[in-house]
Amino acid sequence: MTIVVGYVPTPEGEAALTQAIEEARKSGATLVVINSSKGDTLVDNRYAQENEMLGIEQRLAAHGVNHVIKQPVRGHDAAAEVLDAAEEHNAELIVIGLRRRTPVGKLIMGSTSQRILLEADCPVLAVKAAPVG
Repeated sequence: MTIVVGYVPTPEGEAALTQAIEEARKSGATLVVINSSKGDTLVDNRYAQENEMLGIEQRLAAHGVNHVIKQPVRGHDAAAEVLDAAEEHNAELIVIGLRRRTPVGKLIMGSTSQRILLEADCPVLAVKAAPVG
């Protein structure tokens, strides 16, 4: 079994990663962590830096989770990268983090989560970050 998680260094990304680790531990699945950029990695705050990815690597190893970490920079949006990874690895589950957006924000900017939910060929587990405070 393989689980794909879309990761960004935000509370939503951390919530998705935490849940994906738990799902992988319960099922013995391989976890594929995807953190991508369209190409502007130096200014893209959603692209995790090397030290952040090393921390994730150590966290996964500490939990005994078999894993693959990918940071593609191919000009594709995050939804395409997650969907491509799910197809490539024959994923049985995709885990994504959700954040609250206004209706206008969804209309203007689109929604990575919405695209993954609608286009995925396998179940998608959407998680929210715990409220602050």
